[in-house]
Amino acid sequence: MHWHQFVAGPRTILPVVLAFLALAGCAAVGPNYSPPRLEVPAELAGEMRDAASDAAVDVDDLARWWAVFDDPVLAKVIEEAMAENLDMKKALARLNEARARRGLRRTDYYPGLDASAGASRSRSSGSDDSREFYSVGFDAGWEIDVFGGVRRAVAAADADLEAVEANLGDVRVSLAAETALNYVEVRTLQARLETAAENLAAQTETADLVGFRLEAGLTNELAFHQARYQLESTRSQIPALRAALEAAKNRLAILTGKPPGAMDALLAQPQETPAAPHLAVSGIPADTLRRRPDIRRAERELAAQTERIGVAAADLYPRFTLSGAIGFESVDAGDLITADSRFWRIGPGVSWKVFDAGAVRRNIDIQSALQEQYLAAYEQTVLSALEEVKNAMTAYTEDQIRQESLRHAADAARQAEALAREYYLAGMADFADVLEAQRAVLSFENQLAENKGAVAADLIRLYKALGGGWTPAGFQYPETK
Repeated sequence: MHWHQFVAGPRTILPVVLAFLALAGCAAVGPNYSPPRLEVPAELAGEMRDAASDAAVDVDDLARWWAVFDDPVLAKVIEEAMAENLDMKKALARLNEARARRGLRRTDYYPGLDASAGASRSRSSGSDDSREFYSVGFDAGWEIDVFGGVRRAVAAADADLEAVEANLGDVRVSLAAETALNYVEVRTLQARLETAAENLAAQTETADLVGFRLEAGLTNELAFHQARYQLESTRSQIPALRAALEAAKNRLAILTGKPPGAMDALLAQPQETPAAPHLAVSGIPADTLRRRPDIRRAERELAAQTERIGVAAADLYPRFTLSGAIGFESVDAGDLITADSRFWRIGPGVSWKVFDAGAVRRNIDIQSALQEQYLAAYEQTVLSALEEVKNAMTAYTEDQIRQESLRHAADAARQAEALAREYYLAGMADFADVLEAQRAVLSFENQLAENKGAVAADLIRLYKALGGGWTPAGFQYPETK
């Protein structure tokens, strides 16, 4: 149903316009959004048990958590990744898109204005006379947001923008963690290669010694071949470690937006695996979980979808508009821009869908069902975050305890290897004891190198689980070029 009436005089139209403007301040239809409660334990509990605890996790330093490792190369690599990573640039482009979409949606608050001009010539059937007609003017139209459909749409666009901002934070969090994990892997593989090289040198010395003893008739051929296969077994591990190291370096280069091989010079000099400080992981406030950008994104997506229910509900009601035009019309081009050729019109209008076979109500049902899906997604995000935090806390604690045991085991294995060599040379032990001791040294030193990397990786994952790597408030998201 459509109804339009143009009013001739300003004294008549003014009360109608004022009434329409008053209606525009009415409450918007549809549900008002209220953020869901974040149901988490009062405290994210964790126990250090036998591990030393020098300090607590400082939630105020989460934005640049990698500083706790005191590794300038690690900090440099992460900063490069933040500046040059292609996923980060993609996320920034999405943010600019969301900003533009919000700006586009906000234009619905304002009237539209069109300029037009035309000239025509016509002749009626059966007549030799032709007529000319000229016009120039402006047409304006404005939909008055009586039932809040535009307000709800703008609020949804605002929430969408905030969700995209949180998504950018999520990219930062994941990127910082992934870059640090790859860096730790590089340093761990370098440490394992160094361990293998040291053991290879020791086993080469042992094999040469056994060879000399065989030539002197002081040992048998079995011991010689046992020493050789032990030596070659250790040597065979090195190519696989080198290949893994090369892959880790190349992955790190890709994360920083560079081609494979670009990080070789920076990482050529082996360094110690970043030492994870002993931190107490108990007593972390539950509010820390709220800083996670994925939870923020899920909550903002739920808010946007709630507003879209109001957008759909507004279609149940009539639409009110104000339209008008002003310009000049004339049958003579020379008289077009004159006082007698002026025209104007202004007036309210209303349109209302009186029958649509239930399409509007079905759309409301669709938007409501989508809201339920977003609510479930939000709750699932919270549960997954809790799981991630708890698992990271447990892994960090247990791997520190394991590190102490491995350190003691490696020390004991080195002492046992020295004694076995001494006893073998004195004829007091079999060569099999030397072989077993050397295997134990290589195994425990390799496990210890791996464990040092695992502890550092556990702490990185804990910081990631706590939403470290971005600043929820006050961070300025730059525009992409």
